[in-house]
Amino acid sequence: MDKQGFTTSIVHGDRITGTEHGGVRQPIHTSVQYGFERVEDLIGVFQGTRKGGFNYARQGTPTTAALERRITSLEDGLGSICFGTGMAAITAIFLTLLRAGDHLVSSRYVFGNTNSLFGTLRTLGVEVTTVDAGDAENVKNALQPNTRMVFVETIANPGTQIPDLQGIGELCRERGIVYVVDNTITSPALFRPKAVGASLVVNSLTKTIAGHGAALGGAVTDTGLFDWSAYPNIADDYRRAPAKEQGLLQIRKKGLRDMGASLSSEQAHSIAMGAETLALRVKQSSDNALALARFLQGHEAIGKVFYPGLESHPQHGVAQALFKGASWLLSFELRDAERMAEVVNALRLPIKATGLGDTRTLIIPVAPTIFFEAGAETRKAMGISDGMLRLSVGIEDIEDLLADFEQALKLAA
Repeated sequence: MDKQGFTTSIVHGDRITGTEHGGVRQPIHTSVQYGFERVEDLIGVFQGTRKGGFNYARQGTPTTAALERRITSLEDGLGSICFGTGMAAITAIFLTLLRAGDHLVSSRYVFGNTNSLFGTLRTLGVEVTTVDAGDAENVKNALQPNTRMVFVETIANPGTQIPDLQGIGELCRERGIVYVVDNTITSPALFRPKAVGASLVVNSLTKTIAGHGAALGGAVTDTGLFDWSAYPNIADDYRRAPAKEQGLLQIRKKGLRDMGASLSSEQAHSIAMGAETLALRVKQSSDNALALARFLQGHEAIGKVFYPGLESHPQHGVAQALFKGASWLLSFELRDAERMAEVVNALRLPIKATGLGDTRTLIIPVAPTIFFEAGAETRKAMGISDGMLRLSVGIEDIEDLLADFEQALKLAA
């Protein structure tokens, strides 16, 4: 069969690869232990000489393996590993591939919990430098002889800054540095980081890919572009595997077997079902976000709007060149920040809640909540004002969203 379209391949993926009893979806495998008729096969699974077997659910189940195949297909990768959360996926990358004395360069504009994790890495002897990654020269100037990894997000939360994804990819390829791209905001429906040379791709499955706010999960995908045989931090035990498999093998063994950051079969099944409508949801939410951004930009009560789909956005050209849409993430500031609570409370449709990538629109004041612990100095460096509001735009009818914001903003006009 010819190569199928994005949504067709997701919807029919389980059926084509095979399921029990002709089911069109993979079932939920709840078993923790997996038995074998021959002890040699059990030994082979432990030693990695038998492909496709399972021994203990902490390292995966048939249900999580089916989701991993789906994520790999979505990202056009070599292989994927699923974790209990997106943060578990990021943590596994850092703690399994970096060692004391190594250096990590990251975008300054990253998710608050990722920024907090950098503090933990520093206590473990890993040096972390954050820069404005909108220009690859800033990343280049931060590199050191011990730099092992560069980490960026496709679109920053909440300020919507976009790194020089292509330039950083070329730099990492030239220097032999692991290039990690968090694709959570865009998702593979809008962008595949493999196209800019990413070594590893992170997705918080909780958000865009699942899309329903009912399951936690994360994934790491190896694009197949990095030469792990030249990476010094691969343990000798994993050098026995083919060079292209060594990175993922170490992340799986250390991140799942040793750290236990496992995704349950029940959650994996829920995420897989949500993924079937990924492209449809992302198109609707991106269209809604653009229409809402344009409305807010022209409203007298609004001071600033942060959305890559707007021509006024500093990286609008990059978004247009690389992404199929500008995503559902939108932030804005009221001219009169003191009216913020009044306006937010007047909104009827947006849910006052944290979280991203849901089918329903979510709204949250950034500084006093998700970035409160980061402190005023960090917030200032990231361009987060005390009056910034973040929206995760859903799939509601746009006429209803616009009418709701119109009535609420009358209080601040």
